Amino acid sequence: MQRSCFTIDLGAIRRNAETLLRAARSAELWAVVKAEGYGHGAVDTSRAALAGGATALCVATLPEALHLRASLRDARIIVMCPVSEREVGEARAARLELVAADGRVPEGVKVHLKLDTGMGRWGLSELPSPSREVVGVMSHLACAESDEPFTRAQIERFAAATAGLGKITRHLANTAATLRYPEARFDAVRCGIGLYGISPFGGDPADNGLEPALRWESYLALVKRLEPGQSTGYCRRFVAAEPTWIGIVPVGYADGFRRDMTGTEVLVAGERRRVVGTVSMDALAVELGRELPVGTPVTLVGDGIRIEEHARVADTIGYEIATGLNTRSGRARRVTVDG
Repeated sequence: MQRSCFTIDLGAIRRNAETLLRAARSAELWAVVKAEGYGHGAVDTSRAALAGGATALCVATLPEALHLRASLRDARIIVMCPVSEREVGEARAARLELVAADGRVPEGVKVHLKLDTGMGRWGLSELPSPSREVVGVMSHLACAESDEPFTRAQIERFAAATAGLGKITRHLANTAATLRYPEARFDAVRCGIGLYGISPFGGDPADNGLEPALRWESYLALVKRLEPGQSTGYCRRFVAAEPTWIGIVPVGYADGFRRDMTGTEVLVAGERRRVVGTVSMDALAVELGRELPVGTPVTLVGDGIRIEEHARVADTIGYEIATGLNTRSGRARRVTVDG
């Protein structure tokens, strides 16, 4: 029996793209599919996003872009992080677009100038006069999901710095800004996390009309009863105070179910049950209300168990949980559907 199974609903991704495109109003939707489509599969996710109305794909690195180009020969693909001089030639040959964030504007390839409006990472302090290679001007919002005054200041600076650029495409908004700040949409929006049905605000994605696209399922591989004083897992972090049934699920932190997700809930036979003890590399323990048979289904993500919930327990963000899921190494089966 396979240890676990990831199912990616490409129909949900397509519908999320349609939802985000409606939110963008007159702006184009550019799908951010870096980190292997936030763990969902870059090529399949890209196809679904394009089917939902996206007009460009955004990645972080040249290898990610070349991976997409091999399957998507005609897609518009933008590499958002810096590339080396050697990589410029490869980008040119693959018809990719690059981002210039340090003043160097490569020749013979389409370029987007990046202005630092407050992120404090890559980006120019002032925009130079655009050369003929420049097709876009962009910036990066630091906290659109949480800090309204700072976000509005970034939007205002970007608007002032890019006024009067004519036909050059201006793009700034991420998912959070697309949903909350109409003035941030400009000519195109770059949406990542919302495309996969994960809320940038840490709440229920349905609040913004988004559908989670990923399911993660496993099963009870062992069921045993702990007597008072007996424990499960490393360091005896869970010690039974009374007779307690526990189930062992053959999934652990090597699969992306992190150690700091102890205390989160999963579904066992459709009931919410708490993860207890220390999450191991290849196994975790769930406190059961009664004895259940080996093979009982366990839902780790899906059917109301959201990535955002796991993120709150781990004191992190949904982005980190999603991109940390081991969907590609062969430790789990991966299925795509178009629901």
